[in-house]
Amino acid sequence: MYLGIHFAARSDVGLVRANNQDSGFAGPHLLAVADGMGGAAGGDIASSIAIARLAALEGEAHGPDDALDELKTAISDAHAQIVERARNDPELSGLGTTVTALLRSGSTLSMAHIGDSRAYLLRDGTLEQVTTDHSFVQHLVDTGRLSAADAEHHPKRSMLLRVLGDIDADVPVDISVRETRDGDRWLLCSDGLSGVVSKDTLRTTMLEVEDPGDCADALVNLALNAGAPDNVTCVIGDIVDIDAAPDGVGPSTSSQIVGSAARDRRKPSAGGDTPAGKAARLAAREEPDEDDEPARDRWSRLRPWILPLVTLAVIAGAAWGGYWWSQQQYYVGDSEGFVTIYRGIPEAVGELSLSHVVEKTGIPTDELAPYQRERVLDAIRVRSLDDAADVVLQLEAGD
Repeated sequence: MYLGIHFAARSDVGLVRANNQDSGFAGPHLLAVADGMGGAAGGDIASSIAIARLAALEGEAHGPDDALDELKTAISDAHAQIVERARNDPELSGLGTTVTALLRSGSTLSMAHIGDSRAYLLRDGTLEQVTTDHSFVQHLVDTGRLSAADAEHHPKRSMLLRVLGDIDADVPVDISVRETRDGDRWLLCSDGLSGVVSKDTLRTTMLEVEDPGDCADALVNLALNAGAPDNVTCVIGDIVDIDAAPDGVGPSTSSQIVGSAARDRRKPSAGGDTPAGKAARLAAREEPDEDDEPARDRWSRLRPWILPLVTLAVIAGAAWGGYWWSQQQYYVGDSEGFVTIYRGIPEAVGELSLSHVVEKTGIPTDELAPYQRERVLDAIRVRSLDDAADVVLQLEAGD
């Protein structure tokens, strides 16, 4: 028996986002999804870098013993390139991406995963989520502080603990090897799909829609009908026995690239004309200007006030700029005896506090080691929310 992959990849910008920061790849040997983050430009750059580096593995021969190392190396190289891009362009600071990838070698699949994109396996009618989200909410579930049902609607469910980001440090990636079977169906997707479509609906669709391309289209449409607040990307991979296929009939050998890594990355959403798409456009539409006063009259009335207004604007802008900067900072401190993640800086201007609580953990400050407790009470400043979550995990582990 010679096993191959019948595959398809689809991506849609969704009904709310201005651009697509997801990227996806499907080929005879490689399936991959990357969900970028980091502002208007950073996210699509990060996911494109990851997919471009992984795509280089598609044309290579992989022995069973080498595939896993090659996958790890490709992700490490992508991380290094992301760090380099951010170092050379400060405007890209904070960019990052999730990665979930499968690399086939014979009858085995090597898997790499970081972030909250997901891999599902449909086998014998049962759909299993193979990957574990690297999110703060999932950590709360794993430690028994939150139920799985509550996690689905938690306001911080998108807060990630691990991504390929612009921090030049080793990032732990989940690596595994799985045996394949004829009839297995794999789904790799960004949280733009799994976040709005239930697991039961995913299973039903994957069971009922036989063709991989049609199945991927159906899954994207489900997300669009649910409002698609995020980019939606999915990859379907069916494990098939090529020896059992009729002569001349077999999986395609032409790879598919979708999302921000593709040439048609600016393609508008396929759901633009649906009721959900029309509702999204209506919500985003600006209210019309009802002031019919001629522009010349308005200018003559406003002109005497221009200089005072500009002066006030400069002063207010400087104050707002300082406050805005403070709200891009994070730190880990104490709140009512518990380790707490704050946004802002541990300072105040008069009665105005320059920080607020993002997440109060269940870790008692008094139970920390003395040196850890002193650090928390003094406030551990970090660059991002992800870094703050990492600090919390280190404190919990006693590091």
